[in-house]
Amino acid sequence: MSDNEMLHGGDDDLSLPRATVQKIIQEMLPNEMICAKDTVTLIIDCCVEFIHLISSQANDICEKESRKTIAPEHILAALKELGFDSYVQEVESVLKEHKVQQKEREKKSNKLNKSEFTEEELLRQQEALFAASRARFQGRTQ
Repeated sequence: MSDNEMLHGGDDDLSLPRATVQKIIQEMLPNEMICAKDTVTLIIDCCVEFIHLISSQANDICEKESRKTIAPEHILAALKELGFDSYVQEVESVLKEHKVQQKEREKKSNKLNKSEFTEEELLRQQEALFAASRARFQGRTQ
């Protein structure tokens, strides 16, 4: 096993999508500045290590509480225990935003589920609306 494989694990290790990380980095940099490929790799490795660190600490907290599922509260507690207190407020803000988005998705999903029509009936109605719209459009262009 090479030194690189020992440091970063084997090829089966999980990683973050390079293109996504590159895009995040570029959004943070001034337009005239670029980031070297090996720097992007280093940032990815650091992010993966950070995720392992936080999730491991959160898992320890779960085990102490006899829980089997890591909850957001466990992540927040792990951040505090590891000395990342300065991130807690931002993480809480992102969590609140995420919960709002989830509720909105559930409302949209529930509208379809609570509909008095079957999915097939809704599809027929949609097709009829498209046909009527197409007919109106064609009537204007003639």
